[in-house]
Amino acid sequence: MPTSLIAAAAVQFDPQVGLENRDANLTRTVELINQAADEGARLVVLPELATTGYGFETRDEAYAHAEPVPDGPAVQAWIRLAEQRDLYIVGGVAESDGVDLYDTAVLIGPDGFIGKYRKTHLWNHEKLIFEPGDLGLPVFHTRIGRIGLLICWDIWFPEVARILAVQGADLICSVNNWVWTPPPLFDESGRCMAAYLTMTAAHVNNVPIIAANRVGKERGGRFLGCSLIAGSNGWPLGDVASAEDDAIVHAELDVVASRSALIWNDLNDLARDRRTDLYEPLLGYRRGDALPR
Repeated sequence: MPTSLIAAAAVQFDPQVGLENRDANLTRTVELINQAADEGARLVVLPELATTGYGFETRDEAYAHAEPVPDGPAVQAWIRLAEQRDLYIVGGVAESDGVDLYDTAVLIGPDGFIGKYRKTHLWNHEKLIFEPGDLGLPVFHTRIGRIGLLICWDIWFPEVARILAVQGADLICSVNNWVWTPPPLFDESGRCMAAYLTMTAAHVNNVPIIAANRVGKERGGRFLGCSLIAGSNGWPLGDVASAEDDAIVHAELDVVASRSALIWNDLNDLARDRRTDLYEPLLGYRRGDALPR
């Protein structure tokens, strides 16, 4: 029997960079969170940099958009909304911490700010704006279950979802600004590679992943949409969103079901079958442990 059912939603929309758009972006997140809650969601996931847009041209511009976490206006607005609506909210913000800037995802619950994750793997021009994350890959314990966070390009690195799963994450919330890259961008079903990577990470780790992406165009860039919620078996629960339109993707999850999903049958146990005795020397993560070249 389900022991921790929760209705989740991945929100897809088109935030725009520019100080003149910042208030409108935040207002739009509040509208969409309320809409998702009205439609039954209790966990709502927003895109990466949801209140600022993505295409910062300079560090000065990024500083002007950024806010401290959790004391900045966007996070405080989400905190108030989570309390009012009895929600869990995950969303992406540009974080300022002294002179450092981070691409950050925050986790908020009905009782307030829970924690944050700073993007580990920076994509392209982000390397010129943000510092790489320095908080590791945390898993946050909440009343609804154990929640891990990742951001966009992180999904291309299998270690991220695996480390979150090994640390006991019951579900992963993925905030994204998946961008158009050289074609082919979509297969015949209309799904993009990022959607398949999300599905694959959910499948091989037996952990649901709620992936919210943005849409639209911004300063010559274009975004892929395709937000989805992948179950612990990897397959989408409900629809995969379009590449063009604002959307809210809903699914009901038994959050802690992933704790037993690792055991497939009497002879296949994902955790037990891992050959951790071989991985470290083969991968060479530690200096001196790599195989001779």
